[in-house]
Amino acid sequence: MKQCNIPARDEEESIGQVIREIKNALPESEIIVVNDASRDSTPLIAFQEGAKVINTNSPQGYGKALKIGIREAKYPIIAIIDGDGTYPANLLPSLVKEIGKFDMVIGAREPRKIPWLRRPAKGVLQFLASYLMGQKIPDLNSGMRVFKREIIQEFYHLLPDGFSFTSTLTLAALSEGYRVKFIPILYFPRKGRSKINPFKDTFNFFLLIIRTILYFNPLKVFLPLSFFLLSLGLFILLYTALVLGKVMDITSIVVILTGVQVGVLGLLADLIVRRLKK
Repeated sequence: MKQCNIPARDEEESIGQVIREIKNALPESEIIVVNDASRDSTPLIAFQEGAKVINTNSPQGYGKALKIGIREAKYPIIAIIDGDGTYPANLLPSLVKEIGKFDMVIGAREPRKIPWLRRPAKGVLQFLASYLMGQKIPDLNSGMRVFKREIIQEFYHLLPDGFSFTSTLTLAALSEGYRVKFIPILYFPRKGRSKINPFKDTFNFFLLIIRTILYFNPLKVFLPLSFFLLSLGLFILLYTALVLGKVMDITSIVVILTGVQVGVLGLLADLIVRRLKK
């Protein structure tokens, strides 16, 4: 048996179809819809389609809605999918069958299917995340994935209540060496109004990537920054000495010392992380 969680707020146009597709694809799964204070008939439709509905009294956020549903998990395999009809629920079995060989399987959306307004920022964020993780991440924050319950149990205290829930889960699992597979999927136009703020959420995702990497592998951030500052300081030192005739220019000394301090801080942060993991 498996559990499928659907966070939903004002998704009356699509929630019924999503539930039906899940029931056809995974007939033995328990479907939980966390109704995040919808103002329309989302919870009624979900109930009529046979899903277990959990209601919140006020908007809690995408991540919080997922966490509420996951707390109800009785089975070792958990699936999540958005309730807006953008993900192909009929492909969930393809993800489920990979569990065993992998700890988490993520549906990776085709870049050209993502709304054009979000593509540049999403591309930059995925490049940054891939660079810091040392491996390609085709889709950082896909809302369609299947994973073992033990992953959520380990990272539950780190997972945020907002849209960055899925991004944090991806980075945390990869950082800790869990086996993660990405499977290409289609991505459909959503029904209803999107709740993502392209500018605010992009900035939050950027901070999230940095914070998550600092938490699990701080050297990935500190060492490149330290190397950059040391190289810049050395360049300034040589330039001022050979071209301007100045020896021990104060600017170069400050930059070099800053680079050393950043490197030492990174080593200390890495020692703390390793100590906490023991």
